[in-house]
Amino acid sequence: MHSIWMKHELEIKTRKGDMDCSYGFPITRPRDVSLQELSKRLAEFAEVRGWDQHHSPRNLLLALVGEVGELSEIFQWKGEVAKGLPNWSSDDKERLEEELSDVLLYLVRLADVCGLDLGQAALTKLVKNAQKYPVVVTNNTPSSTTMN
Repeated sequence: MHSIWMKHELEIKTRKGDMDCSYGFPITRPRDVSLQELSKRLAEFAEVRGWDQHHSPRNLLLALVGEVGELSEIFQWKGEVAKGLPNWSSDDKERLEEELSDVLLYLVRLADVCGLDLGQAALTKLVKNAQKYPVVVTNNTPSSTTMN
């Protein structure tokens, strides 16, 4: 099978520049990546490795929960953390990026295996949340009802 990974590896070998490759996985920077692109790449990543047989919704959910646990460990003893992580080392931030990415990738893969459009579902949920928690303006200051 001539996959997207093989195609990108070929491009990398013949054209150096804005693309780098690690373990046969193309890395392009910087650009926005859609959930649909991630879903497509994850599906092919699993297919070419023969992992589809293991990617049941249950297995993916359990893997996702494990990754959320690893993400939680990063924050476990840090107390309150400032936005932007100004006091974190680059190594700590890199570990956080990796764990957040693991969570995102399992979530996207789970949605795909379940046949759901995660992006559309998220937008729909935002609309429902806006209706459930409307903004109330008092004294020209916006506020909202408390989230449960």
